[in-house]
Order: sequence, then C-alpha cells, then structure tokens
Amino acid sequence: MKSAMTPRDEVVAGRGERLPSAGWALASLSLSMLLSSLGTSIANVALPTLAEAFSVSLQQVQWVVLAYLLATTTLIIGVGRLGDLAGRRRLLLAGMGLFTLASALCGIAPTLWLLIAARAAQGLGAAIMLALTLALVGETVPQARTGSAMGLLGTMSAVGTALGPSLGGVLLARSGWPAIFFVMVPLGVLTLLLAHRFLPADRRGTQTKRVGFDYVGTLLLALTLAAYALAMTSGRGSFGLGNLALLVTAVAGLGLFLLAEAKAAAPLIQLSLFREPVLSAGFAMSALVTTVVMATLVVGPFYLSGAFGLDPTRVGLIMSVGPIVAALTGVLAGRSVDRLGAQPMTIAGLIAMAVGSATLTMMPTSVGVLGYVAPLVVITAGYALFQAANTTAVMTQSQADQRGLISGLLTLSRNLGLITGASLMGTLFALGAATSDMSATSPEAVAAGMRLTFAVATALIVVALTIASGSHVLARRAAHVSREQENGRGQGEQATEGT
Repeated sequence: MKSAMTPRDEVVAGRGERLPSAGWALASLSLSMLLSSLGTSIANVALPTLAEAFSVSLQQVQWVVLAYLLATTTLIIGVGRLGDLAGRRRLLLAGMGLFTLASALCGIAPTLWLLIAARAAQGLGAAIMLALTLALVGETVPQARTGSAMGLLGTMSAVGTALGPSLGGVLLARSGWPAIFFVMVPLGVLTLLLAHRFLPADRRGTQTKRVGFDYVGTLLLALTLAAYALAMTSGRGSFGLGNLALLVTAVAGLGLFLLAEAKAAAPLIQLSLFREPVLSAGFAMSALVTTVVMATLVVGPFYLSGAFGLDPTRVGLIMSVGPIVAALTGVLAGRSVDRLGAQPMTIAGLIAMAVGSATLTMMPTSVGVLGYVAPLVVITAGYALFQAANTTAVMTQSQADQRGLISGLLTLSRNLGLITGASLMGTLFALGAATSDMSATSPEAVAAGMRLTFAVATALIVVALTIASGSHVLARRAAHVSREQENGRGQGEQATEGT
C-alpha cells in the first residue's frame, strides 16, 4: 500500500526513506538557536534583583551568568563529538529536554547556589543545542540552500541576543525574576515537539561504526577552557595574580590535551583537521571577528554615556541597533552566500567590518550619536554576512561523520572570541582613556579610549582578511593538486587497460 507523498517531502537517495518537510525541521533548529542565545542574554538584566532577593553580593550573583557561559564553553566540543558517535537527533532532543527542565528549575530555585547549579545544567543543554543545531543543517536542508539556512540561524541568534534584555526587563517588572526563566519553558516544549516530529532519524550507520569516546581528552579540554574563561572573566575588570595563575593553568592544560590527543586511539579532536585550510582559517577568523563584535558591546555603553551624556534608556535603545541590523540582514546574507559563493562573501563581510571599525577611529564626537550608529550598522551588517559565509564554508567542508565536532569547534571559536574580547577590549578602552574610573572621565578621554579600541579592532579584521585570502589560495592549490593526482590515476588506469 503506497503512502501519499507531498511536494515538500524529501527522499534519501538509495534508501527510499521519506523525510518530513525541511521547512519544519529548519523551524525547530531555528527555535533551538533562539533559545540558546536567549538563555545567554536574558539573565544579565536580573542580576541586581537576584542579589537583593538572595541577599548576596554582586560578585556572587554574577555566577548566575558565568555558570551558563562556562558550561556552554567547556562542554561544547565534547557534546558535539558525542553527537557524531551516538546520534545527533537523539542527543539534540536530550539537550532540548535538559534545557527546558533546567529553565523550570531555575524559576523555582530557593537558594542562589541551586539557581547557579540549574543555570549550569541549562548551559549544558545550550551547548548540545548550539553544537548539533548547525550540524543537523546538512541533513535537513539541500546543499544549495545551506547559506540561506545559516543566515536564518544567525538571524535567530541575533534576535535572541537582542530580545533577552528587553524581554527580561518587562518580565522582571511585571512578574518578578522567576518569570525570566519560566518564559523559556513553553518555548522549549514547542521546540522539542517540533524537533521530535520533523528532524530526520539518525542513520543506523552512525551506531554500527561507533568508535570509543575520548573521556581523558574531553576532561582535559573542559578544564583548560574553564581555566581560560575564568581568567578572562573573573576579577571584575582587573587582571591580577589569580587571573595570571588561571591563564598559566590554561596553557599547561592545552599542552597536556595536545599530548593526550597525540596518544589517544580515538582522539576527541583529530589534529589533522587543522591542516585543512578552510577549516583552520574559519575557526581563526571566527575568533578574531567575534572579538571585534564584543568591542561594540563592551565599549559602546561607556562611549555613549561618557561622550554624549546619554541616560541608560537611550543607551539601551542605541545598543539594540546592532542585533536588530543582524536580524534584518541575516537571511539576505545567507541568500547572497548561496548565490555568489562563500569565499567572496566572507571577504566582503570582513571588508565592511574593517571600514566600519576604521571609521569609528576617525569619527569626531562633534558629529553626534549618528557618528557612532552609522559605523555600527556597517560593522553589524558585515558581521552578519561574514557569519553566514564562514559557517557555510566550514560546515560544507566538514565530513558527514564529524559535523557535530566541527560545529562545536566553530561555536567554541566564537565563544572564545567573545570572552577574549570582553577582557581585551575593555582593557584597551581603559588604557586609551587613561583611567579605570569611567564615571569621572572627560568626554575627550572616553573618545580617546574608543579610538584606540577600534584601531586595534581594525587591525584584527585586517589579520582576518589576510587569513581569508591565504586560505583561498591554499584551498585552490590543494584542489589543483588533487585534480592532477586524479588525472594521473586515470591515465595510469588507461595505460594498464591498454596493456
């Protein structure tokens, strides 16, 4: 008895399996990206309220944000690789369920430390969602539409980031702090139901070819990343002996991790991956670019309030311009990638970011707020284009059995860029302004700090442009060598047949 086939159904070549609509599958992945970014940004606005509710210091309550960030950053590689081995759909559904349950536990937490533990669990769920959402695009969307899909996911990430503070503020004022966590529960349930219904089943070959999981490497990498993240985020803006000790620990941990991977029978990360020019360049550029993006988030509020005397409400409105631009341009950027190719669009996005950053270094304060907003729009639009192009290039280059790992590495490079940018760019801004007390700084000093910060940001983008151009040359050379080898084999086979 034949089953009816709808026009939107897809058939896996050679297997006769009917896959559900790619549109609904992509909708579930988009909601997954929205939730994980919303979880990152929604809690920040509630920190003062939480400090008062639990009668703790601001330094203690910051662990509500840090716990989520650390769990996401340290575990994303391990869960990405685990998805490759155990089945991406199965693990993604578990991650969605964990995120949703942890969101509910956050809302009912009776003490700060239970709230922090629930946030860490929520961060683990987010790590699974971030790593496997990108990896599953290749199994749900035709290759010709990969750029558009990546652009949509970038848009949803930007929407979640922009929506978090404003939605959190409204819920905080009307319903209290538990509401900022409870609001993610119905969204999580909806995402889980859609994913369960429409994501394609894991292929059986994934389980039959399963290899051992690298527990030692996973633990060493998690500890290394945790030490680095704490070195960059603790200290409340200062870099003391504790930060230095954590940084040294991170360097030592990286050495141990590389040693363990070289000896492992089934390493967490095959170091040969970094010999692939497109992959290694994609990771490096992603870290550099997100470091620059973080400069707009760290320096922007101080510059707008210090140089122009804007109140917090106006500063918040202007700061929302960046995520809004990213949300509006993300899908268009993805379509441009599909139409014109990932490599040209990567370079175009980087050029736009370099132009915007360089403009900020030359813009006098006499131009007014528009002199900051206009370059910010250029930077953000360029970032949306770069993100769609770079993600498409990296994910289409990766092998099918390593997409979870590659997606985790790509997301990790972004997180490391954001963490580094928060520390580095804040330090550069204070250095340029020649003070650590921004409340007592003149508008001229604030402008000087901004110019130094974005001069360095421009240099970082130029480095990324150099990497993009170099990787393109290396990739073309490797393709040429591969074609020559293929032709040589073909001629050899013909000669053998002739004899």
